[in-house]
Amino acid sequence: MKFSISSCWNSHRHDDGYAMLVELAEMGFEYVELSHGTRISLVPGILKGIEEKVIKVSSVHNFCPLPVGVMGAAPNLYEPTAISRKERILWLHNTLKTVDFAQRVNCDRIVLHSGKVRLLWGNPGPAVDDAFDAAEGEDSAALKLARSKGLKRMNSKKKAFMKRLRESYGLVAERAKEAGVRFGIENREGFSELPLDDDMLSLQEELSELEVFGYWHDSGHAELKDRMGLLDHREFLTKLRPHLIGFHLHDVSEKNHDHQTPGTGVIDWSILADNIREDDAVIMEMSPQLTKEEILNGKEFLVKTIPSLSGK
Repeated sequence: MKFSISSCWNSHRHDDGYAMLVELAEMGFEYVELSHGTRISLVPGILKGIEEKVIKVSSVHNFCPLPVGVMGAAPNLYEPTAISRKERILWLHNTLKTVDFAQRVNCDRIVLHSGKVRLLWGNPGPAVDDAFDAAEGEDSAALKLARSKGLKRMNSKKKAFMKRLRESYGLVAERAKEAGVRFGIENREGFSELPLDDDMLSLQEELSELEVFGYWHDSGHAELKDRMGLLDHREFLTKLRPHLIGFHLHDVSEKNHDHQTPGTGVIDWSILADNIREDDAVIMEMSPQLTKEEILNGKEFLVKTIPSLSGK
């Protein structure tokens, strides 16, 4: 079991990648996910830490390391669905660099974002978000209307974006196979982000012949979508279970803030306990605002709650 913590929690506080890894190892983590906030300046220390076996790498999150000159987390800096061919080339270039980096740190899994549907006008996302916030946990009439209208518009506009997504993913498959790495396509929380929830399973089935793509389940994102009435968390995860290669675990507060300490929010953790297997990569993806004590409390909760994390 690759039970891990994402460096998104502490990378911003470190100028030395070695010290960053030591901090996580001293908290009892055997594995780390190198996040999309990994600055190039951290790489020498990271490589030293990996060489000295301070910690092992469970996964890296595209783009890793960050492109030259980018100093903060930017997983959507370039999108595989972009209308601009130049942007898609930059996505390809930096994704292949992530594959190379994964090899250097002895890692076999890369987390991917899949872009979004971009509209010149009439983006329904803000209207759905506003209705969701106003509903305060209830499936209000306003939320139902915004959701229905929004999905209709997204489904009518997604075709060209999904075509570019498949093409972009096809371009990185051969290099990933040569490098022995797999891509985990992450479920997203944004209303216009791809793939839309109803399309995740069909995309996984379509890409299966490339042999390097799987599903990456983010517990907080799925819970938010559940609370918005866009999916059923348990049903969605169970349906995607055959394609799963990894998890991002974090909780969601009553006020719909994610990346919170596991066990402190609204997630039904039996959903995760019933679906996590020993060959999955399981990563705590925690808010940088959380304290070390809160991280350790969350880790203890997960080990007690999810049998496979403790080898039971």
